[in-house]
Amino acid sequence: MYRFSTPARSEARGIAMMAVLAILLLLPAVATARPAATALRIGDHLTMTRFVLDFTEKVEYRVFTLADPYRVVVDLPTVEWRLPDAAGRQKSRLIDGYRHGLFTPERSRLVLDIKRPVAVKKAFLLEPTGPHGYRFVLDLEETDAAQFAANLRARGPAADPKKAEPPVDKPRRRAGDRPLVAIDAGHGGVDPGAIGARGTYEKRITLAFAKELKRQLEATGRFRAMLTRERDIFVRLRERIAIARGAGADLFVSLHADSLRSRRARGASVYTLSNKASDKEAAALAAKENKSDLIAGIDLTHENPVVANILIDLAQRETMNESARFAKMLIREMGRDMRLLRNTHRFAGFAVLKAPDVPSVLIELGYLSNPTEERLLKTAAYREKAVGAIVRAIDSQFHPTRAARRN
Repeated sequence: MYRFSTPARSEARGIAMMAVLAILLLLPAVATARPAATALRIGDHLTMTRFVLDFTEKVEYRVFTLADPYRVVVDLPTVEWRLPDAAGRQKSRLIDGYRHGLFTPERSRLVLDIKRPVAVKKAFLLEPTGPHGYRFVLDLEETDAAQFAANLRARGPAADPKKAEPPVDKPRRRAGDRPLVAIDAGHGGVDPGAIGARGTYEKRITLAFAKELKRQLEATGRFRAMLTRERDIFVRLRERIAIARGAGADLFVSLHADSLRSRRARGASVYTLSNKASDKEAAALAAKENKSDLIAGIDLTHENPVVANILIDLAQRETMNESARFAKMLIREMGRDMRLLRNTHRFAGFAVLKAPDVPSVLIELGYLSNPTEERLLKTAAYREKAVGAIVRAIDSQFHPTRAARRN
């Protein structure tokens, strides 16, 4: 016997089926939700310092220490960081500061800067109890340099899956290919870079400028453009060079935004490679930028010598000369739309500029320590105008006849 549904019954059945479908669609999202770090606390207890990180889900972790300088590193799965900016200012008797962020696509990293040698007394994860969720607890106690070194030897160097990668050969450019510009957004992930007067992170400014530069270059129809990083993730200095060379880049542009103790300094500048810094400020900036890998908690004590040579050897003379010529074009065009520092073209030994066969420049877009410039660098209108000047310079580099018509 067949039973025919009434309109009301059919409508109810349809609603029920839609509800079931909605639940099924939500299930994968719930299953793949990332654990989130929501709170952080640091406290000193007699001879011990305790570091606590709250999570919404259970996490696997790996803890190890590094020397020169002293650091404690905690590797985690990909984590969503919901910590307030003020949390990064917490310090203690043993901890001088810390950074966190994406280290690889599958791994987040927390790096603690340690004032003196420490031993990891305990590292454990507490299960949820009462109002508390999962809590990762790290107990540190002071030790001496000899014991710290012994602990390192017992553990062995921290594994870095990208350490032993061989250098990448630059492919030859095919006739008719549009020039390829590699755009390098400085810092990223666990390495925030400079922090502005109002808390702006350099890594966010550089990525926004890099994406805008790629957009404008491709919009001309005369260039191809690529990014060394497309999101907030850490990329090693030598890997940035390898990415550009591996893609066959014709030009490498690294974007940065510095911060100084003085809030008065303003203006953009352009750096090219030299084994002799043009001034003390240039030398200090290069030294700071070249520590990016250390900031991210990488062990450089066993660096592959073949790879190290790429970073240490000076670029070929012709490449350096070509970089300097492009820097002059940049300064001319940027000066039309941006405030520049005096002695705008500067020289220093930036590791990220040491590709031996790709003309390379590093652009300091301005000083985040200056409140006015920090505010400008965050605005889309200023970003579009500043990037437009860089695009004109790149156009002049590869299409000099167009530059002549423009002038």
